[in-house]
Amino acid sequence: MQPTASRPVPPAGAPAADTIVHDELELLAGLVPLARARLIELGCGAARLARALLARHAGTTLVGLEVDETQHAKNLAAAPQAGLSFARGGAQAIPFPDASFDGALMLKSLHHVPLAAMAQALDETARVLRPKGWLYVSEPVFAGELNELIRMFNDERDVRAAAQAALDTAIGGGRWEQAAEVRFSMPARFRDFAEFEQQVMRPSFADHRIDDAMLAAVRERFAPHLGPDGAAFMRPMHVRLLRTRGG
Repeated sequence: MQPTASRPVPPAGAPAADTIVHDELELLAGLVPLARARLIELGCGAARLARALLARHAGTTLVGLEVDETQHAKNLAAAPQAGLSFARGGAQAIPFPDASFDGALMLKSLHHVPLAAMAQALDETARVLRPKGWLYVSEPVFAGELNELIRMFNDERDVRAAAQAALDTAIGGGRWEQAAEVRFSMPARFRDFAEFEQQVMRPSFADHRIDDAMLAAVRERFAPHLGPDGAAFMRPMHVRLLRTRGG
C-alpha cells in the first residue's frame, strides 16, 4: 500500500501499535538526524528528554520553551547542561527569528495549547524552522486505564482530538507535509498515589479543582494498580512527524 499525504505508513523498522517503547529518544533518533542540530522543544516541562538527548548527541543545542512560569523558574534554577538553554513563552508566539532551528519537539504539549491558538502555534513552528525542518509531535491517545483515571478530574477528549485536527488542517494548508506516523505504548509508573497526585492531579500549569470527594474517588480507582513496586500503567501514544515544505 502506498502512503497518502496525510496518513503515511510507518517508517521501516517503526514499532507497531502494540509495541512497548521504553525510550522515546531512541524512536526519535531513528526518524530524524540529531547530531549537531539546533532544536527547540515547545512546552518543555522539566526538559527530561531534552537533557537525555543532549547527553547522547554532542554538539547539538536545544532551547526549552515553557509557558508555565513556575516550571520555567525551576528550569532556570536547575543544574546547567552544555547546549541547553531556556526561554519563556507559548508555542503560538515563539520568541525567535525566522529559520532559527533544524527541528522542533512537542511532547504531550500540543493539546495543552489553547484551542483557538493551535493553528497559530503550528504556523509559528513552521516560521522558526529552516526549509525542510521537522516537527516531532508525540501525543497521548485517549484510551487506557491511566487515561480513565485522569479523565475523572481532567477530561481531555476534546483537546486531544483538536490537536490531531489542527495537524490535519496544517498539512492540508500546504505549509507542512507529513513524513511519518507511528503508534506505540509507553510504560508510566508512579511510586505511590502521592506521586500521582502531585505530578498528574496538581500540576503547576493547571488547577483541576480537586476537592476531597474527587481525591477519594481517584485514590480508590488508583488503589488496585498499586503493588510493592508502585503502580504501573501502559499509555498508548501517537507520533506524527511533519516537515516544512520548500527549500
